[in-house]
Amino acid sequence: MKTNAQIVAGLSVAPLSGHKTFSPPDTPPFKISLAEWSLHRTLFEGKLNHLDFPKVAKQDYDIDAIELVNQFFMDKARDQTYLADFKQRASDLGVSILLIMCDNEGMLGDPDQSKRRQAVENHYKWAEAAKFFGCHSIRVNAFSTGTYQEQMERVTDSLRRLAEFCAKLSLNVLVENHGGLSSNAEWVVSVVNKVGLPNFGTLPDLGNFKIDDKTEYDRYKGVSEMMPYAKAVSAKSLNFDEQGNETRVDYRRMMKIVLEAGYRGYVGIEYSGDKLSEPEGIRATKRLLEKVERELVQPRGRKRVMN
Repeated sequence: MKTNAQIVAGLSVAPLSGHKTFSPPDTPPFKISLAEWSLHRTLFEGKLNHLDFPKVAKQDYDIDAIELVNQFFMDKARDQTYLADFKQRASDLGVSILLIMCDNEGMLGDPDQSKRRQAVENHYKWAEAAKFFGCHSIRVNAFSTGTYQEQMERVTDSLRRLAEFCAKLSLNVLVENHGGLSSNAEWVVSVVNKVGLPNFGTLPDLGNFKIDDKTEYDRYKGVSEMMPYAKAVSAKSLNFDEQGNETRVDYRRMMKIVLEAGYRGYVGIEYSGDKLSEPEGIRATKRLLEKVERELVQPRGRKRVMN
């Protein structure tokens, strides 16, 4: 039987979207994408059709790269007509589909081995849809129960098998800090190292480090720890002050961490607040990212500011 390393060695694995390459001097250090969750209320209320998301991203927000959420086309993963329609709409607008965020497909760290295996297999259809769209990754949840070590072992087993499947599709598998131990960056990094496959990594969410009602991981430490393995970044935002700054996350400090890790991929807007409307929240987040980019990068030569 081949080892995991032998399996992956013979496969064509997708380029890492967040790998440490440096942009030419006349290009910005990162690009902005739009996560579909930013419009989750509008979508759930039926005021926006999932098929129209590429058009809204491009025409309403001047964003030409999107990150999908499977909840908004849950029964369409294997509907080739539907997927082809969505892909064509995005292509016609010049919009790239970067990844699919996968939820509600079972716990990849379920204590029951058969349920754990089923959860892995439930993700296969989303990986195949992501391949069809030309995505670089799927994002999954590393949820489990039990002790710190038990959860690590269960999640690692599932994620390794899923990453092996996705490697055959030249696709990455990413874990986001999304609650529970997945919001403990030290635990996530240990899982990444235990999986040990080149197409497995992280999607750091700048604001989602609440482990439980009593415990929150230091977000700046967490992003610093996850960035060496990052293939995408989520710019979470909730509320803004009068100066346009996010009230919980110091975006200047965060984006400096992101850039100094060598990341040169997309940063996805994920507005999740309720003080502003979703369109206003998306625009506020975009303005903040653009402002921070200007402040962190010298106008001439576009070199990063280093303290």
